[in-house]
Amino acid sequence: MLYDTKIALVLLADLPTWQKRNVAAFLASAVAIQFPATHGQVLLNNTGAPYLPFLRQPVLVYQAGQPQELHRAFRRAKERGVHVGIYTEPLFATKGEAENVAAIARFADEDQPLVGLVLYGEAKLLSKALDGLKLHA
Repeated sequence: MLYDTKIALVLLADLPTWQKRNVAAFLASAVAIQFPATHGQVLLNNTGAPYLPFLRQPVLVYQAGQPQELHRAFRRAKERGVHVGIYTEPLFATKGEAENVAAIARFADEDQPLVGLVLYGEAKLLSKALDGLKLHA
């Protein structure tokens, strides 16, 4: 099935596995929260027990070998009007939303210590923003 939109995560390749999983979960949730149309309906089993819905489309996960690759994808996505979410290194040490907001506010875009991105938008625009990155192994 082809989708007009795309959801993509970009993770810094040298993060420890637990951090990659944590960053991926937080970033994917950002798309679901901001864009309710991206998730499907509540799932029901044969007894009617409800389960949380999924995102309606796959989430592609890319890796960036260097922070510069993350910043390049970040810049290219913003230039193309793609929706962008970020996860930065200081967020590993925060303890809640107020600290998260303050940690992001400390830096301008070009200075954010990025470790992960989520991009959502028109599939063609995302492909151009992600040019040169490889899918995560």
